[in-house]
This record gives sequence, structure tokens and C-alpha cells, in this order.
Amino acid sequence: MAANLDHLAQLLQATLDARHHRKAETALKEEAKKPKYSLSLLSIVANEAQPSNIRLAAALAFKNFIRHNYVDEEGNYKLPQDEVATIKQELVGLMISSPPTIQTQLGEAISIIADSDFWERWDTLTQDLVSRLSTTDPKVTNGVLEVAHSIFARWRPLFSSNALNIEVNHVVNTFGDSFIQMLGVADQQIEANKTNEKALKGWLETMSLLTRIFFDLSCQDLPPIIETNLQPITMVLHKYLSYANPLFDDEEDEATPIEILKSDICDALHLYVTKYDDDFGGYVQEFTSNVWNVLSSVGPQKRYDVLVSKALHFLTAVASVHRHAQIFNNEEILGTIVEKVILPNVTLRESDIELFEDEPIEFIRRDLEGSDTDSRRKAATDFLRKLLDDFEALVTQVVSKYINHYLEAGKTDWKAKDTAVYLFLAIAAKGAVTAAQGVKTVNSFVNVIDFFQQHIAADLVATGGEPIPKVDAIKFLYNFRSQLSKEQWAGAINPLIQNLASPNYVVYTYAATTLERVLFLTDDQGQHILSRADIQPYAKDLLQHLFALVEKDTSAAKLQENEFLMRCIMRVLIVIKDGVLECDIDNILDHLINITNVIKENPSNPRFYYFHFEAIGAIVRYCSNAPQVNLLSRLWAPFTYILNEDVTEFVPYVFQIFTQLLDLNKSGSIPGDFKALIDAVLAPGPWETRGNIPPLAKFIAAIIPKATEEIVKENKLEPILSIFQSLLNGKKTDQNAFDILESVVCSFPASVLEPYFGTILTLIFTKLQKSPSDSYKTRVASFYHLVSARSGEAGLGADYFIKHAETIQSGVFTPFYLQVIIPTTREFARPSDRKLAVISYSKTLVDSKAFAERYMKGWGFTCNALLELLKNPPKVSAGAGDEILNEADVDDIGFGIGFTPLSTCKRPPRDEFPEITDVQQWVRDFLKASDKAHNGLITKYASERLNDEAKAVLAPYLM
Repeated sequence: MAANLDHLAQLLQATLDARHHRKAETALKEEAKKPKYSLSLLSIVANEAQPSNIRLAAALAFKNFIRHNYVDEEGNYKLPQDEVATIKQELVGLMISSPPTIQTQLGEAISIIADSDFWERWDTLTQDLVSRLSTTDPKVTNGVLEVAHSIFARWRPLFSSNALNIEVNHVVNTFGDSFIQMLGVADQQIEANKTNEKALKGWLETMSLLTRIFFDLSCQDLPPIIETNLQPITMVLHKYLSYANPLFDDEEDEATPIEILKSDICDALHLYVTKYDDDFGGYVQEFTSNVWNVLSSVGPQKRYDVLVSKALHFLTAVASVHRHAQIFNNEEILGTIVEKVILPNVTLRESDIELFEDEPIEFIRRDLEGSDTDSRRKAATDFLRKLLDDFEALVTQVVSKYINHYLEAGKTDWKAKDTAVYLFLAIAAKGAVTAAQGVKTVNSFVNVIDFFQQHIAADLVATGGEPIPKVDAIKFLYNFRSQLSKEQWAGAINPLIQNLASPNYVVYTYAATTLERVLFLTDDQGQHILSRADIQPYAKDLLQHLFALVEKDTSAAKLQENEFLMRCIMRVLIVIKDGVLECDIDNILDHLINITNVIKENPSNPRFYYFHFEAIGAIVRYCSNAPQVNLLSRLWAPFTYILNEDVTEFVPYVFQIFTQLLDLNKSGSIPGDFKALIDAVLAPGPWETRGNIPPLAKFIAAIIPKATEEIVKENKLEPILSIFQSLLNGKKTDQNAFDILESVVCSFPASVLEPYFGTILTLIFTKLQKSPSDSYKTRVASFYHLVSARSGEAGLGADYFIKHAETIQSGVFTPFYLQVIIPTTREFARPSDRKLAVISYSKTLVDSKAFAERYMKGWGFTCNALLELLKNPPKVSAGAGDEILNEADVDDIGFGIGFTPLSTCKRPPRDEFPEITDVQQWVRDFLKASDKAHNGLITKYASERLNDEAKAVLAPYLM
């Protein structure tokens, strides 16, 4: 056992070394398959003789193992019962005794376990926590409260439900009294230890945790025990909003326990003023005064940043409640707010300038991407905009005085001008500032264009001088991009591109991200403000310069640091489409492949490599069939290296791009290189990583129609269907299962499918009996229509489906058709699905012997369902999906979910009948010709099986 733990510790240590981490992680995956792996990790975490970084790595590995291996999709344990019991028995005590960094990882693991087990399968936990609380040892108590908070905080984002309310009530009933008691204990201990820094710090942390738990317990509803004790609780909150202790006065940068506690109190106050104004409204004015005093008393030091932000969030919440907002409706009070609260928190500080100079990428992310949630500037802006919502004219009047003052001072002091511009940005924008459009609605009392031309435009084209005014000018264009006309942008685009040549990191990055957002921008008619023709003359030099900026530092970490530059490269390639062929495409591919080869060694920035693969996807999308470039041969070596070395972060993107290459390959056969991948994707290994499943399924679906002969000859259809079966059994993968199945049905004739089709239907019907989701029923109905529509040469059709269904169980088809197919088809939203259903229904009326003779009422139901669809006939163009991107996909990147689809590799909806472009006309021609060919049989059936209204609707289709 000890030797195994030593080996495991060595592997964990190797994962921390960039040179060996990938091999070490592969070895850990093998270790994870061994019994008691989770308990081995916990043993390493508990071993104080181990270095702290290895203990932390073990805690992180334990959390990730629990995330993927604790329960299955149905909530059943994947681990042995004795291992589960030991984890629960050991984990709480281990977290309580661990250092804070390890506590964080173990706390997340407990939260994951609680998602499946708490409270019914872990009903002793809350009482266990209560029993461990100490009135004398803050370290023990804080460990207990950390565990409690990690469980209770799960409730914060959840919607109310009966199950959730039962869980919260269980906790309140068990934990509530102890919570109230511990508030008093912590208060007394803080007073008793006011000169003992170590103990005082511990008890202040206790009060912080209790305040967070106060939030947790109240986030769904106001618990009776808190409602009963609300007055004494508010007294404690008041006390610690005003609390000070000279023991912490020397700290400059890091928030002390006092600031952390006050921040937590402001969070709780924000919740109560927003959610419980009826109960809490009487306390709001006093707390507003108290928070105002906090804001007035803190200095510009970084230690106060989060506190100031939280305090301003509370004031913003107060201003959001109409009856409380009236306290701000006064010119003198607003002037005081601007002078005492807004200005001190929007003015650049030395620490901001240091961040600009020393950590420019962090400065940019905070400013542009909303990662500055707790920044003073952001919070002050939000507060000012909330006041503007209610008192637009008055706020504009008051703030404009300060803007004019700082503009005047800004003639000799660039910092003053920065303040003026920031104030203007704060009051000029109304409503949400969107990632797609920037500011859509502006303050009616200001003129954005005039302000830009009079005070900012000169900074955009200035050479030399301080860089921040230039950044302000570019950011002004970035924020108000929707307010400029196409003509105004035509004049601004050249100066914007010129700023990409700035030696300053922040300036050229702001220029790149603004250019990217403008290229994305559309008008109200959906037309791009800047078109391909506008950007094509700059494209070649622009791309080369952007690549030079990205590759300025060739280390993996630095090269992928700046996702904004790569996003701009991606956007230019998307906009110019096949215009990239005029920009030395081989050189562009060299850059992209070189970047791939560098960052594959240590992928560290998901946003960067997402945009990087989108850029490659754009070239594939528009140039895969260009004679002057062989994309497959260029991409094959770096991409197969990624697959062979299992660069987990990149594998999903590689398969998406390979799928795109297959889809766009005009030959009917599989390119030789891809044959080598068939066996690899049919092996179980790649499917074990959840993020691989969607792109792997689409890759197989793309490869099947081009490799039908190889699949049949080498007996690979059964392994493919085994993958379908495995995916169908999963809640989150059944849609991917149908991607494969539909490709199989479209690629093989009935004779090949015959041995397997009954089993396929058995699997589908079995899952239909287990409370299936609407999306599952939609895919089942779509699959039925695909089979039904492929009557004729393919040998399928409704009768083929019925034959195999009835073999499973006599009479099963009738309820399946009436309860699943017809009602689900009625809800089809995608035009391609509705088109398929129209063809299916039409062929059923004409070709199905079973519907003609056995299901006579069903023939009428089918005809009625067809006519209902034709009331709003689906319009699916032959080139459906040719336009790249629902470009919003690029802006809503869901990092952390295991799979992020590349918009540039988005597959069009399946359309097995692309030649049918006018569905209504096709139905008319098909039914008329079929009726004639069968000597009026369709007309006969219609007269016998339809009511008069339906006959009248059908008649024009037979004439």
C-alpha cells in the first residue's frame, strides 16, 4: 500500500511539471481504474509529511475523480458501497483539518457529493457538522463552517422546487439553532480577543463564514428562525459594518479579515433588500447610512477594493427599489454621491497604472470582458447607471458639471481627461451593454458623436504621448460601435488599424478587439456594417501583422496569452471567406500550424485555442476545395499528433475539423488518410472522454456514407451500432446516438440493415418507456420519418419499419404512431425535420401497403397530419447551412462543459432530399402522379377515410 501511495505521489508531482504532465496524467488515468483509487488520494491529502503541492494535487485529482466517477446519470453509485461510505466518513474531518487551499478543493468535492446524496442519502451530515462546532477553537469551527457553506451555497443559483425546499428545511431545522448560537459566540470571542491578532483573525473568519451561511439559508426563502431573530442579527451586522481594529492597519494590498467580513455583510444586505423588502425594508435606511459611512471612510488602497465594490452593489440594489430610490432624488445628494463615492472610485489609481504596465492582459480582461466584477470602477458605474435609470435628466446635469471640469483639467493632465471620458461612458450608455452590439441605447441628454469628435478623435490618431488616452479613444469606439454609421466607420477603420502598429500591448490589443467586434457588427436588417469588400484590401497585411503579434514570444504560455488577437484573426478569416486565397494562404497556414505545434505541448488558455481552431475551421469551410491548397495534407501531421498523444483539450476540435473536411469532400469515397482513423474511432478509448463524444459521433456520421464498402467488407457495422447502443443509454448522449444511426440508415440498403433493425427498434422503444425527454421523442420521430421516406430503391419505408416493430411485439406500432410520431411531428421546429415529415407522410399515403389495408384509420390520420404541415410548408433551400455561423455561437463560449462546438465547422441539418426545394409543389406533383399511376386509388382512399373538410383541403393536390 505504501509503495503504491509513493508511486501515486510521484505521478501527482509529475503532473506539475510542464515537461512530463501529459504522460503523468495518462498514467493517472490508468491508476484511476484500480480499486480504492479515491481513498489512496485522500491518504496522500491527509499525509502532512507530503509536500503541500502534492497534497493539493491529490485533492484536485480527488475532486475531478469524484466529479466523473461518483454516480452515473441516473444517480446510482459507480463506486463500491464500502468506498462511498469511507469517503463520507473521512472527508468532512479531513477538510476541517486541512490548509485553506486544500479545503477549497475538498469543499468542491463535498459539494459534488452533496448534489447526488444530500440530504436523503447523507442525512447524518448536518447533525455531524453541528456536533463538531467548537466555541473555543476557531480553526475547528471554521473548518466545519467551510464544509457547511460548500453544501449550502449550492442552493444560491437554483430555482425553487419542493425537493429543494425540503432540503433547506431539513438544514434549517438541524442547523438553525446552532447558527444563531454561533453568531453570539463569535461576537463574544472577537471582543475577548481584540488584542490577540491570531485568535482575532480566526474569529473574524468565523463571523464571515456565518454571514455567508446567513445568505445561504436565506437565498430561497426567509427561514422562520431567521425571521424570528432578524432584529438581533441586524444588530450584529451593523456592529461589524462599523468595526475597526488597529491590529490590521498596516496592510496595504491584501484585504484583511475585517474587509472580508464587511464585504460578506454587504452581500447579505444586497440579498435582503432585493428579495425581502417587506420584512427588511424598515432596516434599509439605517444600513444605507452605515454603508455610506463605510465608503466615506476607506482609502484608495487595494485592500478595500472588494469591500467598496460590494458596498456599491448594495447601494445599487437600494436604488433599484422605487420607494428607497427616492432618497437619492435630490441635486445636492447626487452631487455628494458623485464627489464622495463615484469620483474616488473611477479615478485611475497608481495600482491601476501598474496593472496596465506590468500585467496588461489582466488589465484588458478586467476592462473588456467583465472579469472586473469586483472592481471599484465597474461597481461605481453600475450604481451611477442605476441612478440614471430613475433620474436621467438630474443625474446627467450633475455629472456633466464634473465631466466639463475634468475635460478642462485634461488639457494638461491626461489622468483628468481619463476621468472625464470614463464619467461620460458611464452616463451615456443606457440599458445592457451587449457583447454583440455594444451600447444600443444612449442617454437622450448627451450626443455621443459630438463628444467623440470634439474631445476624443484627436487621441485616436495622435502619435507619441501617454498610451491610456489612446486606449480611451479606442474603447469609446468599442463601446459605442452601434452608434456609428457605415460612413463614419469607413473613416474610423484606417486609424483603428494603424493602432495595431502601436508598441503598447494594451493599445494594439484594444485595437484588435474593437476591429473584431466591428467586423461582427450588423445593422437592424442583419447586414454587416463592414463587409468583405471593406476589409479585403487590408486583409493580407493585417493578418501578417496579427500573427507577428501573437508569435512575438514563442513560449507556449506567452504565445497563447492574448486571445483577443487570435479572435481578430478568426474574424478576419470568417469575413473574407475565400478571399484568404489572395492573402498567401500557405503562409497563413504555416502560422496556424506553427501555433498549433507550440501550444499543443501545454494548452493553457481555452479561449485562445478555441478561436485558433475557429480560424482553421474558417479556412477549411471556404477553401477546402481550392485547387491551390491541399488542406488535408497540411493539417494531417499536426492533427494526428494531437490524436496520438491524446492532447485532450484539442481532440474535440480536431474531429470537428476532420468532419468538415469529409463533409466538403466532393468525392463519394473516403480519402485514404481517413481510413487509418476508422479503427481508432471505433475503439473504446476516445469515447471515455465526455467532451469527445459529440464530435466523434459527427465524425463517424460523416465517414459512414463515404466508407460503406469498407465498413461492410471489414464487418465494422456491428461495432458502429454498438457505439450507437452505448450512446443511446446515456441521458446526455442519446442525441449523438441518433447522429450515427441516421447516417447508417441513409448509407446502407435494407438488406444490410435487416439483421440489426429489430434490435435497433427494441433499444429505441425500451428508452421510450422510461419518461423520455421531448428532445429524445423528437429524434425518434425524425428517425421514423427518415426510414419511412426512404421507400423505393433503398428498400425501407413505413412498411419496413412496421414489419420489424410488430416482430418485437404485436400491435406495438399503433400506439407508437398515434402517441409518439403524430403528436411529436406536429411540434417539429426545424424546417429540415418538417420537410422530412412531409415526404414521409406523402410516401406513406402512396407506398404503404400496411396503411392502405391494415391501418385504414391511420391512413386518414396520416393525411390529416400531412395537410396540417402543409398549412405552413417548410422552406429548406438546397444550400441550407452554406452560410457559416450563427455567429452568436462564437460569443457564447461554454467553457468548462467538456465540449465547445466550432461554429465554423457547424454541420447543416441533415437533408436527404436536397433536390426537393419547393415542398408543397413536390407533394402536389407526387400525389397527383401517384394517384394517376394507381388509377385514382389515392382519391378513392381519401373519399372513404377523410371528412369533408379534409377532402376539400386535399383536393387541389390531386388535381
